[in-house]
Amino acid sequence: MTTDSQPGPADPQARVPLLVAHRGSPRERPENTLPSFLRALELGADGIEIDVHGTRDGKVVVHHDPVPRATAPSGRLAGRRIDALTFEELQGFSIRGMALIPTLAETLAVVKGRAELFVELKGVGIEQAVAEQIRGSAMPSRCAVHSFDHDAIRRLRDLAPELRRGLLFDRDPADVAASMRETGALDIWPHWEMINPELVSAVHAAGGRVIAWTVNRPDVARALTAQGVDGLCTDVLGELRSAIESAA
Repeated sequence: MTTDSQPGPADPQARVPLLVAHRGSPRERPENTLPSFLRALELGADGIEIDVHGTRDGKVVVHHDPVPRATAPSGRLAGRRIDALTFEELQGFSIRGMALIPTLAETLAVVKGRAELFVELKGVGIEQAVAEQIRGSAMPSRCAVHSFDHDAIRRLRDLAPELRRGLLFDRDPADVAASMRETGALDIWPHWEMINPELVSAVHAAGGRVIAWTVNRPDVARALTAQGVDGLCTDVLGELRSAIESAA
């Protein structure tokens, strides 16, 4: 693991990585909402990373936490988990008074293939519902599903083998190539401090991509770009684009 102020050696010939908008454009719009995704598209995001849960009646919705970080329409709903609420109940929640909690279907319709959509599984047991939503969209080939729950990605492999899959890591993987083989994952999402040339080489040798999270510092972005990472997930897309282009 590289834990210094920036990751290790640089290759000045490294190609420009995908810039992935983390939950949209959270510094300008409420995260994980349609306005946030639209702003990310305006900023030229190559990809958008979102989080999904399932409601009690089976709707897939976009939100980070299991309990909504939003204003509830009534006291009896406040503090309840998304998977304990119906979709109708959830529609009354307001995020910073500016947006509603969107569905995955609405998000797919808004993005319309203009960027890759990276869907992180947060809710439990929603693999089938997520796969069906993506399959029924206009952009299944521009979607990928990832999770810290590697068992969920294994289940998704069996349910929808055609969907691109990814694994999130917040600690060094013992054998990243083995993890990729076991799950059929092609996208590896390590925290940026974990990334080193050996990890990048191992993932590339296995035919995968390395997408670093969450990169908000221009110096780190430049160093990771030089190491050959394939994507940078960020809250500050415009700043990183300027930093990378100025170093090219």
